[in-house]
Amino acid sequence: MTSRLAAVTYDALDPERLTAFWDALVPSAEHQVALRFVAGTPPAPGTRTLHLHLTSESAEHQRATVDQALALGGSHLDVGQRPDEGHVVLADPEGNAFCVIEPGNSYLAGTGFLGEVACDGSRAVGVFWSEALGWPLVWDEDGETAVQSPHGGTKVAWGGGPETAKLGRNPQRFTIGADEAEVERLLGLGATRLSEHELADPDGNEVELVPPS
Repeated sequence: MTSRLAAVTYDALDPERLTAFWDALVPSAEHQVALRFVAGTPPAPGTRTLHLHLTSESAEHQRATVDQALALGGSHLDVGQRPDEGHVVLADPEGNAFCVIEPGNSYLAGTGFLGEVACDGSRAVGVFWSEALGWPLVWDEDGETAVQSPHGGTKVAWGGGPETAKLGRNPQRFTIGADEAEVERLLGLGATRLSEHELADPDGNEVELVPPS
């Protein structure tokens, strides 16, 4: 058995508002990673460890996605991007970053609208999740990794680079469906147990456990 990626879960001050924002902007689709929002405390600076990449079919589609996000309560976000970069960096109503990628991006071709969950993390954690989910590594270069379901859909990627000290509990985390036998397998792959309902991956990121389905 392998784990099932049930959702990427976000702590939120107003879960209903964020759910409405993301449901309107990114309707559910087959093989697309689900997004889940639960009540939580405001994230400490530096604890957001992932952001999303939305794809575009054309320049008009990209502009329409940006306009819709702003109309729903999103905002532009300055992360030091250059004026000549084709993607647009935005934030949802609670400051969670996401990028609307320009059309013609070959790396995200065929992934669907929610093209990528881009995470901070080591190569080791990318390999761990490949084995945990049974998703092949579709990128593995210079310490950067990405996995994708054999059926296609959203990629999940880790940017590699130098590791930094964990600053606190992550307000964004993976929620997986796994029974106790699967939990034991994950522990053998390098996870650690934090509680009955939570593990940590090899980089120390919290992983929420729910019953398999």
